[in-house]
Amino acid sequence: MKKQIIDFILYLKVERHYAHNTQQAYERDLSQLLGFLKTQRIASWSALNTEILSMFIMQLRHNNMSARSIRRYMSSIKGLLTYLVNQGQLENNCAIQLRTPKIGQTLPGILHYDQLLQMLKTRKTSRFENRDVAIIEVIYSCGLRVSELVGLNVADVDITQGFLRVVGKASKTRHTPLGESAQKAVVKHLQTHNSTALFVNKNGDRIGVRSIQNMIKKRALEAGIKINVYPHMLRHAAATHFLQSSHDLRSTQEFLGHASIKSTQVYTHLDFLELSKVYDKCHPRAKKT
Repeated sequence: MKKQIIDFILYLKVERHYAHNTQQAYERDLSQLLGFLKTQRIASWSALNTEILSMFIMQLRHNNMSARSIRRYMSSIKGLLTYLVNQGQLENNCAIQLRTPKIGQTLPGILHYDQLLQMLKTRKTSRFENRDVAIIEVIYSCGLRVSELVGLNVADVDITQGFLRVVGKASKTRHTPLGESAQKAVVKHLQTHNSTALFVNKNGDRIGVRSIQNMIKKRALEAGIKINVYPHMLRHAAATHFLQSSHDLRSTQEFLGHASIKSTQVYTHLDFLELSKVYDKCHPRAKKT
């Protein structure tokens, strides 16, 4: 595989007359891809598929790489595979199915795990302190959208089995594992709770999106976090940590409730039992056995 990259770079130099800097950039991009493929036990370009490439691009996104840089990586990959197809060394170019991010596209910020732990530290003893900790734990544990969180009812939580019933976009229902830390936080919260809605405001009404946004932002500032933290950043952190640990894009898609992800058009349904096994093994706040 490495020799084919070398041959491709030579082709860019001799046949296409690419600038020296461009040749070097392509070689760096493809060498990084090659290193990633070794971790996935991909030993030939013919074994490559859109799903594996999507995972690679997704990791670039989660490493805060700009859309412009990701476009260059995708150009390098598509160029190599097209070259191999034209040389008769590959049947098809699986990279052409990847969606190219728009220049200037803003990607979610990164919240590191130690910053999350700072936000979860108890600051005062009150009913709302328990609620706030439980909200953060549930968003991160289940990778929820804030709109999904506000719609949760007490009946959606199954502490005994350790899962949460979530109604997502287009009213699609999914069941997602609820980590041990989140379970404990919810149980503590429910000790002083008497509403159908899982989370309520000071008036006893179902909590709203804006209230959660304000709470998370304030809590992050109190924890000394210098960046603007918002609910979707917790979901993004959950996805990042889950993917980095599991190296399983399909499980990550199921975990997030995505019918598709912008960086991939591949979607394979996993049953809840299989997802639970991956979750228990890979999620930072899940029970470890």
